[in-house]
Amino acid sequence: MTDHILIERQGAVQIIRMNRPDKKNAITRAMYAEMAAALVAGDKDAAVRCHVFLGVPGAFSSGNDLADFMVIASGGEGGGEVWDFLLALARTEKPVVSGVDGIAVGIGTTINLHCDLTFATPRTIFRTPFVDLGLVPEAGSSLIAPQLLGLQGAFALLGLGEGFPAERALAAGLIYKVVAEDELETAALAAAADIAAKPPEALKIARDLMRGDRTQLVERIKEEGAHFRARLKSDEARAALVAFMTRKKG
Repeated sequence: MTDHILIERQGAVQIIRMNRPDKKNAITRAMYAEMAAALVAGDKDAAVRCHVFLGVPGAFSSGNDLADFMVIASGGEGGGEVWDFLLALARTEKPVVSGVDGIAVGIGTTINLHCDLTFATPRTIFRTPFVDLGLVPEAGSSLIAPQLLGLQGAFALLGLGEGFPAERALAAGLIYKVVAEDELETAALAAAADIAAKPPEALKIARDLMRGDRTQLVERIKEEGAHFRARLKSDEARAALVAFMTRKKG
């Protein structure tokens, strides 16, 4: 258990809140494990009809905790918790809503590619600097982003690492709605409550029809994961990570 993930219920809505404000919600292995467990448990619980991801004011997530990356880059093992979470997210049987404010980097962006509805504030910027760190896209983003954004929009997000402000993300179909900072959680939770009140069997069928067979998505996540783990141990990624962390300390 970690205090950096808070799990609560509001009626039939399960709220998964990342709560590590001092690190701008950089996600650790323990945080991934707890979020994966919450998704799996919520899917099995008939009393849960919708999942909601939230962050803290100003930070949905700054991405993966780079200290974990450095352990693997330096020859250590681990990281299975990340892929367990991504697969649980891709396979979830219940609708997923997110409320995003401020920083949404790396996994802080790609989580939302799996959400049925994402609300974001005007100051939110979605960014995936994978290539800048000598890494590759994850969470099935190399499959989903081209479907949502077209090839060039996806390349701008995943290859160029260009930031997508909330309004651009909205226009591109990456998110559902832009709302004021003081309305974000109210809007996201109201939508989740509305979803939870729908006839669950009909909603599940409708959602499954819209999402289609997820086999290809699961296989892409695994393929990305194999490349990602290999890249973490590459000289190129190691140098990029060291340079980035040196700049942060400077």
